[in-house]
Amino acid sequence: MEIPVIDFSKIEGENRGEAMALLHEACRKWGFFMIENHGIDKELMEKVKQLVNLHYEENMKGKFYDSQTAKSLANNEYIGSKDWETTFFVWHRPNSNINDLTLSKDLSKTMEAYIDQLIKLAEKLSEFMCENLGIQKNSIMEGFAGGSVPSVGTKVAIYPECPRPELIRGLREHTDAGGIILLLQDDKIPGLEFFKDGKWVKIPPSINNRIFVNTGDQLEILSNGTYKSALHRVMAMKDGSRLSIATFYNPAGDAIISPSPKLLLPNHFRFQDYLDLYTKTKFEDKGLSSSTVYDLHGYIDEQVVIYTERGCNLFVEMPK
Repeated sequence: MEIPVIDFSKIEGENRGEAMALLHEACRKWGFFMIENHGIDKELMEKVKQLVNLHYEENMKGKFYDSQTAKSLANNEYIGSKDWETTFFVWHRPNSNINDLTLSKDLSKTMEAYIDQLIKLAEKLSEFMCENLGIQKNSIMEGFAGGSVPSVGTKVAIYPECPRPELIRGLREHTDAGGIILLLQDDKIPGLEFFKDGKWVKIPPSINNRIFVNTGDQLEILSNGTYKSALHRVMAMKDGSRLSIATFYNPAGDAIISPSPKLLLPNHFRFQDYLDLYTKTKFEDKGLSSSTVYDLHGYIDEQVVIYTERGCNLFVEMPK
């Protein structure tokens, strides 16, 4: 199963339509993809990885292998309540905590420079997603801003070399709570897996400074289920330590997230009109598509039923 790769340079060029269609398909059917030619300084990306690995070796590795999690693995029992990872979290927006962390000045300065570029990439990506969804290009940015600006933070994780990977996950199965996640990951050690079509898809290490992207729960809500928040996990590995630098472009804490009004279709119709349509489409896919035409007028006094691309799953909106 080949993971979609979006060439960002094509979106600005002659093959824009093709690249935008591939991006839309990746968000709808996968919930994850890779982007290349994204404009982030490659030397800066390499320096971030180098300095994080150095920080791990000097400040995190010894403490991790001396932790209770590492010691528990020696009992030869499966550990389902803990993860085989060591991490630290950097907040960038609306406020930064980087000066409160025990990071070297070089790492702090390099991380800040990298994140400044990455935020611009996240904003551009959000605009492309809005265009594909047929909503105003600032809908995601404005929806995520709340009373200030979207929240941006980075989880820096090392998944250390594990002597018994069959007994513990690097990171247990989950979806991401936020919006757009941009991952700068290891270029040698694998371990990340995403669930698609009933199977776990192994995500390869990132070659040529590709950035791995996945969409979180809030983007699924804002898109009314059109874009997917995929289940994923990290497997513990025996052959080396894996680096993960995941930056979250998320809603602010006070942001109210709801489906974009333009995506609430069909909307405000008489129930009899809906029954007439239902008799014609009862055994067809209820998913929204550009080829579906709804000619429903009026409204239902009690509720408006909105079908999504998930078929039998429904969003129900009470009229105001």
